[in-house]
Amino acid sequence: MSSQGVTVVALLADPDAPTEIAQRMVRTLPARLADKWGQGRRFDVEVVSEPFTAGTEDPATLMRRIMDRGSAENWDIVVALTDLPLHSNGRKLVVDLSHEHALALLSLPPLGGLRLQTRARRAVEEAVLSLAGLRATEAEGSPRSQPLLAPFVSRLAPIHPGPVGEEETADLRYVISGPRGYLRVLLGMVRANRPWRLVPGLSKALAAALATGAIATVNSTIWNLAESLSLPRLVIATVGSVALMIGWLIVDARLWHRSAEVSTEARQRARLYNTSTVVTLGIGVLVCYTGLIVINFVWALFILNDQVFASTTQAPLHAAEYWTLSWFVASVATVGGALGSGLESDEAIRAAAYSKREQERRYALQGDQGDQPSD
Repeated sequence: MSSQGVTVVALLADPDAPTEIAQRMVRTLPARLADKWGQGRRFDVEVVSEPFTAGTEDPATLMRRIMDRGSAENWDIVVALTDLPLHSNGRKLVVDLSHEHALALLSLPPLGGLRLQTRARRAVEEAVLSLAGLRATEAEGSPRSQPLLAPFVSRLAPIHPGPVGEEETADLRYVISGPRGYLRVLLGMVRANRPWRLVPGLSKALAAALATGAIATVNSTIWNLAESLSLPRLVIATVGSVALMIGWLIVDARLWHRSAEVSTEARQRARLYNTSTVVTLGIGVLVCYTGLIVINFVWALFILNDQVFASTTQAPLHAAEYWTLSWFVASVATVGGALGSGLESDEAIRAAAYSKREQERRYALQGDQGDQPSD
């Protein structure tokens, strides 16, 4: 423990979502820790944003790296946050703790996609108090050696202790398993991907879709097609156009993850990466699709003439016709937007793919190691 009743806590956060979460957390974390600890203890918390992990590495390797990083600084406790899903013996890692070295490694995806900020803060609080408890009571006997499970557990999250090897730095590990655990990790990964940021990144695709929609809305052939389509066919058109857009984005930006490894964990990681990418892109494309329907509807209200429409389609132009036409045009426009998405840079949609972020962090780690002087 630092002198004068102060404990220095470092939140070592991977770039992107973990750093944002840590920076929001640090505003209230010192006061909350001091309030829970009592006895006049003060906690100084600082955020260090740098890549420290790659999903292909095992937790033991990451814990050793965190320990090496912490030994170079005047930190009492180090809590590392990552948005990459980590695996241990075929299970997904939630948290690793080393009470001896005052280290914790927290993987954010197993916390789920809802109330992530609150769950992450509670998990960090429990980890810090557990690690600080050992150092504060070493001379008095055995302290509370296990953090509370409350930040992690719900009826839909089968969290349980996991095995720790004798040679590992960690002395306590919690993992998540089963289909419900897989679903929770997947939702957490999608949340970390921040799909709402995909929409501004698809500006060129949206421009192409809007142009296509504007032209299609005044095309008499589109009018006749829209009038002849039944509800199931409109749904099929929606699914087909959205799937085409997602597929084109994945192919054009090379977002599909293919692992060179043949291990079970590598295959599980590849499935998680690809599923989270498809879901993230799907959310972003559906948001764009909904926006296109609204814009097409407003444009149709402004530009269409009911007499011309009726003479062409033999049907009056009522609210149902506006809605059907706008829906069908959105599908046509989405296909046109897929062509426009080829003009996007990879950076615009890179955040939707875990494999891209992992590659960037691996290269950054390799660069840092290459900059170190050799003995």
